[in-house]
Amino acid sequence: MCGIAGFCHFQQNYLTAAPYWRSILDSMNHVQKHRGPDGEGTYLTEHAGLSHVRLSILDLALGRQPMRRTQNGHDFVLCYNGEIYNMNQLKEELLAKGAVFTTTSDTEVLLEGYLSLGKDFVKKCNGIFSFALWDGSRNTLLLCRDRLGVKPLFYTVSADQTLIFGSEPKALFCHPGVLPELEKKSLQELFGLGPARTPGCGVFADIREVLPGHMLELCPNGMTDTAYWSLTSKPHTDSVSDTIEKTTWLLEDAISAQMLSDIPISTFLSGGIDSSLVTSICAHRLAEKGKKLRTFSFDFQGNDLYFQSNVFQPSQDRPHVDHMREYLETEGCGTEHIYLECDYTQLADWLSRSVDAADLPCMADVDSSLLYFCSQVSDYNKVTLTGECADEIFGGYPWFHKKECFDAAIFPWSMDMDVRSMLLRDDVAKELALEEYAANAYANTLSEVPLLPGEDAAEKRRREISYLNLRWFMATLLNRMDRTSMYSGLEARVPFADHRIVEYLWNIPWNLKCYGGNVKGLLREAAKGWLPEDIRTRRKSPYPKTYHPKYEALLKERFLEVLSSPSAPINTYIDRKKTEAFLLSPSDYGRPFYGQLMAGPQLIAYLLQINYWMEKYFHTTDALI
Repeated sequence: MCGIAGFCHFQQNYLTAAPYWRSILDSMNHVQKHRGPDGEGTYLTEHAGLSHVRLSILDLALGRQPMRRTQNGHDFVLCYNGEIYNMNQLKEELLAKGAVFTTTSDTEVLLEGYLSLGKDFVKKCNGIFSFALWDGSRNTLLLCRDRLGVKPLFYTVSADQTLIFGSEPKALFCHPGVLPELEKKSLQELFGLGPARTPGCGVFADIREVLPGHMLELCPNGMTDTAYWSLTSKPHTDSVSDTIEKTTWLLEDAISAQMLSDIPISTFLSGGIDSSLVTSICAHRLAEKGKKLRTFSFDFQGNDLYFQSNVFQPSQDRPHVDHMREYLETEGCGTEHIYLECDYTQLADWLSRSVDAADLPCMADVDSSLLYFCSQVSDYNKVTLTGECADEIFGGYPWFHKKECFDAAIFPWSMDMDVRSMLLRDDVAKELALEEYAANAYANTLSEVPLLPGEDAAEKRRREISYLNLRWFMATLLNRMDRTSMYSGLEARVPFADHRIVEYLWNIPWNLKCYGGNVKGLLREAAKGWLPEDIRTRRKSPYPKTYHPKYEALLKERFLEVLSSPSAPINTYIDRKKTEAFLLSPSDYGRPFYGQLMAGPQLIAYLLQINYWMEKYFHTTDALI
């Protein structure tokens, strides 16, 4: 994985002040160095500049970027962030067409593919990626993002019509034409939808993100935005046995393919079915080569004393992690397991660092803890596979099942809109109209759903909820995984987000996804032979969080300090009396304002993140509204 950035303007000749513009490219590299600590490079031509920082995973010696080819006097230059998992078969196809390779990197496969087949070559790629490609023969810059949006790519168009892009917003702010600015929509995103955000929205004023499965093409005549991939709804015709068999094959193939690396891989292991299946397949594959897999699990100091079982989080992970380890030992493919813990002070301290990583307020301590854990993992490994995204495609979340969620005309993971506005000043809440803003975002997304004519109302609704999950909830988790891992130079892979799995699962009817009447029943069938029974049938328990009473007390203490500070920017928008009363009230861990984990303490942590974000990027406390 890497970080990319750059700029393009066809009325500008950057070579007339080359040292200055190269310094801008160097600055873009510097602020994204965490994404690629192993190397960096830049490319500058008359109308464009590209920069790249590299985390070396494949072809450690020769895979440097920007990668350049010259044909008929024209430069073709690629800056790429990601992995192409089917690179070997694509390389064979290109070799048959006469391509010549000088490296073993997937970067060269992507560049040679473009030279051979043009921009449609991306449709052949199975992977996670964002890239910028300068085509000197057509005087064109291409920006492209993978189908599910696993890898980020932000951009803006400045006042003088320069296109500036980067893997993270912080890279854009290195350009003299871009300043971080706040607008009303920013507040509506933060308070009304956050930590999710509207697809394509960068929250900062005028900052956007290339949509998943899209390609931007900038040439002297203007810019076009094209979707090269989208979901297609069609009847599912496979038998039950064929569906289980194909799902099993897809999962095994995706996980095995994503083990591609020239350096050792690892996995995250929570003891749930998703991460355990990934771990089991990886451990067995490595054992066949005489190698041992390293695995990591995460928890919080004191959770053995303070854990509170609830409808969202019924059990702790540690006993299930231990059982999975023992099972793999009996299978002859035991792992080297490392238990990682975070204490409540670290959890609170890393809230601001997680904003630094994401350039935005994020999932509060869900992010800060994962950021902390990833910083520890990166001391051992630079590549890891995770169980992320299984619940979105197999229907594991409660909103696929609970009637009140199923029938709600709002995002089912954010149904309690009152929580979002209860601490705002009355005039601010009225002006922002958060419920209306969220309702419009919800309705706009439903209008995109590729429905299947003839489906009954229940199946149609499940398709809508699946689409909402892919476009919103899964996108938030993928953002979290990218920023928290890449901030420490750790590449986190997500095999359940393989587009082939997503496409196939999209059209499987609900009775098959819940095979046997069990939540994620199809996945549980596909996991037979890979897992012990209690892991294969374990009820979902999401990513852990702390229940330590001192954590909440520390958050309240820090937020009271914010309330008492005249210069704290968030005080421009929140009501002090309402907030003080909220801080004195007992927390309801079973009433999350986002997802399954973000309840009372996480709301405090999220507001602390918003305040820190405003302090960091904006130099005024004047209210926008």
